[in-house]
Parts: sequence; C-alpha cells; structure tokens
Amino acid sequence: QLVESGGGMVQAGNSLRLSCAASGILLGGYAVGWFRQDTGKGREFVAAINWSSSNRNNADSGKGRFTMSRGEAGNTVYLQMDSLKPEETAVYYCARGKYSSDLSTTYGNYDYWGQGSQVTGSS
Repeated sequence: QLVESGGGMVQAGNSLRLSCAASGILLGGYAVGWFRQDTGKGREFVAAINWSSSNRNNADSGKGRFTMSRGEAGNTVYLQMDSLKPEETAVYYCARGKYSSDLSTTYGNYDYWGQGSQVTGSS
C-alpha cells in the first residue's frame, strides 16, 4: 500500500512537502506520480518521476514550483510544493506507475494508489 503524509493548511505563497511511503509493494523500479482532486472535480495530474529520478514530468500549473524526488532507500517519494496557491487546495494522491519510465498524466496508467492527503491553501 501507499501512504501519503505531510498535508495540512498552508498560507498562500508558502511551501509544503508531501511524502509517499510504500509498504508491501516496491516503488523502486517504477515511475511514481502525484495527482490531486478537489471536491466535485476530476483527478488532475500534478507530477511524475521515473524509476531512476533522471526524468520528471510536471503539469504546467506546477512547473518551477513543484519538485518530485525519491528517498535514498527507494521506497519513499516526495513532492515539494513551493509558492502554493489557494486554488491548489485538494486531496493529493501518490500512485505507482505500471512501468519504469512512463511519466503518464493519465490516472489509468497507475496501478497502486494511496488514500490521499488533504492540502488546504488559505489566502
């Protein structure tokens, strides 16, 4: 399973780092992505990282502000979010990709999902 942590309430313009820890499954060797979903909206791609951390894909909305990384042990990934905006309030989910290097923006290409972590940006 995947477990997200690090969410909370943050003032607009501030930073937050989300963590995604795996247990019982491996993240090493797979691409990992982050998605978010606000109430009443569809699940939106945020960012993805490939198995070796050599390649990343960010949604346009987060370019220059959001950065994914992997922990040294390989079974944790992080999403550093800087200069958060109130409209980025959502539940943030991490997900394991089906392949090692597919930085897909489509949630159907991810097979394991966490329960989500609420991020609330206040103005």
